[in-house]
Amino acid sequence: MTQAHNVPVLMYHHVSPVEGMITVSTANFEHQLQWLRNRGYRSLTCDEFAGHLEGRPVPPKSVLITFDDGYLDNWVYAYPLMKRYGFNGVIFLVTSWIGDGPVRPFLGHDALPETPSHRECEDRIGQGRADEVMLRWSEIEAMRADGVFEFHSHTHTHTRWDLGPHKAQKNAHMVEELAQSRATLQERLGCVSAHFCWPQGYFDDDYVRLAQEAGFRYLYTTQAFGQNRAGTDPAHIYRFAVRNTTGQSVGRRIRVGAHPVIGPIFNRFKLWKRGRRKRA
Repeated sequence: MTQAHNVPVLMYHHVSPVEGMITVSTANFEHQLQWLRNRGYRSLTCDEFAGHLEGRPVPPKSVLITFDDGYLDNWVYAYPLMKRYGFNGVIFLVTSWIGDGPVRPFLGHDALPETPSHRECEDRIGQGRADEVMLRWSEIEAMRADGVFEFHSHTHTHTRWDLGPHKAQKNAHMVEELAQSRATLQERLGCVSAHFCWPQGYFDDDYVRLAQEAGFRYLYTTQAFGQNRAGTDPAHIYRFAVRNTTGQSVGRRIRVGAHPVIGPIFNRFKLWKRGRRKRA
């Protein structure tokens, strides 16, 4: 059977008609899903992706679709569009930001809730108004029951403990973050997986060790220039940020990055180019 050499992992944050950083418009997101569907791509579950890393075959046109943090627009726009086009995905939750309450309307219903820009979301979370911009447990349970999204840990508070006045105690804080996140997911969803995504993309050797000791085996980065092949390190999963662009543009990135020969050349060139910019 023909199987995937590499599985690209797509990273999203927001899908919304409101413009802003790390936001893909609803029109472009739908176009990206159309491109994937029309060319025979299949989205994997985390268990299938883990199997691929361990050497079990997956279809050659496989991708893993991930969202970070758990914003309300994931329910309002991403969920109904993913369901419409037959894709499933992953949301890494910042567990302290998720609240209770009834489900809100999503695309296809009247009076959709506001889905602010990323900066506005950050401001409201900082003001203690996370419920206005983040998912609720009721919405998480609905998406999970529908088989469209699965949910994993992105820590409890999304804090960069390696910065600021607490950096000397960063490891102790990370232990607490991991424990609180696991406890919340266990309480609210009845289980905790071995999949974990680093907050703000930061990790070091200590953090990797602490995450593994806490029971997390599959560690997702924000590093784009590498391939997720069978036998590669599950503690260093590459993801690339999907831009607010067309399906064809994202498709080119997927094809280049997944190619067994061109992909590594592309990645080395990008890393070399980035290194030159840092030294300039």
